[in-house]
Amino acid sequence: MTLSRRDFLKLGALVTASAVLSSCAPVYRRLAGDLPTVPWAPLTASDFLALNRLTFGPRVEERARFTEIGLQNYIEEQLAFDSINDFDCELLLNPFKTLNMDANELEGISNQLFDGYDRDKAPNELRQATLIRQLYSKRQLYEVIVEFWSDHFNIFMEKGNCFYLKTVDDREVIRKHAMGNFRDLVWASAHSPAMLTYLDNQANEKSHPNENYARELMELHTLSVNGGYSQQDVMELARCLTGWTVKEHFWLGDFAFKEELHDQGVKNVLGRTIQPSGQSEAEQVIEQLVTHPSTAHFIATKLTRRFIADEPPQQVVEKAAQTFLDTNGDIQSVLRVILLDGLPLAQPKYKRPANFALSALRALNAETDGAAINEHLLRMGQSYFNHPTPDGYPDHSEAWQGNLMPRWQFAFELIRNEMKNTKHNLNALLDVVPTDSLQADVDAVASLLLGAPLERFTRDELIDSVSKAGATPEETLQIIAASLIASPAFQWR
Repeated sequence: MTLSRRDFLKLGALVTASAVLSSCAPVYRRLAGDLPTVPWAPLTASDFLALNRLTFGPRVEERARFTEIGLQNYIEEQLAFDSINDFDCELLLNPFKTLNMDANELEGISNQLFDGYDRDKAPNELRQATLIRQLYSKRQLYEVIVEFWSDHFNIFMEKGNCFYLKTVDDREVIRKHAMGNFRDLVWASAHSPAMLTYLDNQANEKSHPNENYARELMELHTLSVNGGYSQQDVMELARCLTGWTVKEHFWLGDFAFKEELHDQGVKNVLGRTIQPSGQSEAEQVIEQLVTHPSTAHFIATKLTRRFIADEPPQQVVEKAAQTFLDTNGDIQSVLRVILLDGLPLAQPKYKRPANFALSALRALNAETDGAAINEHLLRMGQSYFNHPTPDGYPDHSEAWQGNLMPRWQFAFELIRNEMKNTKHNLNALLDVVPTDSLQADVDAVASLLLGAPLERFTRDELIDSVSKAGATPEETLQIIAASLIASPAFQWR
């Protein structure tokens, strides 16, 4: 008997809804070859959780490497990201020519003269490239921190010329400094035409100051809302930032400082008198902001929340904040503290949509060009660079727990190989593990997706209920695999 799509979905929904699944909490392609497939073994709940924080969901070879060298060495290996050969992932990015263009070139290929602007090509290539990097890169911790900074310095690509300026920001700000020094990251962001456009500073002139960027620089990028600044500080910093704008003609899209638009008066920010000195006025304030204790605490808190728990353990936050101050904002040093001290205290975090989709794709060694996946992410609420407000996509579990239907649709389309240019081969993956029965195959798939097999009674009950509906052994395995991805247990990492 061959199950219709309707039957498949019906059975899958039945299994997914099973209460027993909700209790099982232990929770690239090479140019000339396939993705690596190696045997995998069950992991402890803490090791599986750690790997899920350090990656977008572990691949089989990452599980093997983690088991071989242990948590501490794995963290150090990932922190030294530029020593990890990622040539194969870079090859996959070759079709996306816009990634390496400057703003003037991006405007040129987007400008269709009498037909207006093509506002899709550059953004779509950046979105596809982002997904491909998160899916295939061996520098997983680097990609995780790139996602974090992309939220922290959020830019909504649909606003104005951000649709092409964001590509430059992603390359020259976020990716260039993601694992470097926080001061360099803020400095680059402050001089980024995409950020100045998104937060209206390109229109910040002495005749009509605009406070948007000044406010978010203090509230969201450095000090935090309770970081000890006042509305007067925002207004004074906005005066320092007058004349910081974006070129509109020659070298279009580059940063520019226009002296004639700058407020030449004396300013006072955070108790410090700023004498008239043009562009360097705001730069003096930036230097002050990035070394402020409030900034250290704010960044340590957000990073600990991302990697460890929605309610970050304060002892880890305090140690990470002190490390931030001691190292002048060295991001790798701060991350090392958070991961080594924090992971033993980690609490379950609900997967954000990208993490949900990528963890399924990575576990199954799925191949994709990313386009269809981006459509699913849009339905789930996390299309890349599409969050309109400057606070970035939320990092609390409760923000993502109310939109499950698109996740279920993704799970069943993925297992059925129904997504365009997206394929997995579950049977080929299982060929490397010594299974000789449907029960053993289900154990292997559960271990792959959830870290450990289901309890025997639960597994046998699931197999029996699906088989009795007329499914073949292959269909039964598919239904259970899809149901595991759609299950409550897989939504947490």
